[in-house]
Amino acid sequence: MVVGDRQHRPLLPPSGCPFCPGGLEAPAPYRVRWFANRWPAMPDERCEVVLYSPDHRASLATLGPAGCAGVVQLWAERTVALGSRPDVAYVLVFENRGPAVGATIDHPHGQIYAYPSVPPVPARELDASACALCRPPGGELTVFSAGGWRAWAQPAPTWPYELLIAPADHLPDLPAAASTGADLGAVLSSVVARLDGLFGEAMPYMLWVHQRPTDGGRWPTAHVHVHVAPFLRAPGVPRYVAAAELGGGVMFNPVDPATAAARLREAAT
Repeated sequence: MVVGDRQHRPLLPPSGCPFCPGGLEAPAPYRVRWFANRWPAMPDERCEVVLYSPDHRASLATLGPAGCAGVVQLWAERTVALGSRPDVAYVLVFENRGPAVGATIDHPHGQIYAYPSVPPVPARELDASACALCRPPGGELTVFSAGGWRAWAQPAPTWPYELLIAPADHLPDLPAAASTGADLGAVLSSVVARLDGLFGEAMPYMLWVHQRPTDGGRWPTAHVHVHVAPFLRAPGVPRYVAAAELGGGVMFNPVDPATAAARLREAAT
């Protein structure tokens, strides 16, 4: 998709925060909030912004389980609303946290894209003959669990401290998992707090949710899960994806996954 008009979008507001209560995008008080993106990557109101909290300094870590559960509930509601459109086949929830990974406004928020077809990456996951998330890796890679949700280090990660978060039950999407939102909220809050504690600084990361497409297909292998891709491999040191990796399609990870899991289990929260 070529979206040349986004080249001219404002990177920072001239003053104040448009996401704080009373700002341009949040004129009234709120707990969580969504609105259509003024600079969408796709037309027809397919792109939305989700505000996690009115507190400008909050994060998924500081929101705690209850605050994160409210975010999960809104994700589920917007999945239903967007997925019910006949021109939407896939709803992707995601977050870019920190300027290092492209966030232009320093206020806790994420985004949602509603695609007209299933994007290639989730399509490859869904094309598997069986659900890999129903048989997660061994306990040495587990970082944290709450209720039926668990976070673990990826056994073959692109990013050194990359994590997957998924329910033990074979739940296909966020709406189906909404009743377990408190458990997912607890895992999200703990995971982000551990990433922040790892190097004693707020961890820049990319987060996205893969779930069942909304095109009416059966999709038997769909198992809702959250990918978390932290940007740092050491204190203040980004993990850049190099030319050989992009050119060859083989990633070279400098941190052993079992070591990453152990360090995150031990990280201050």
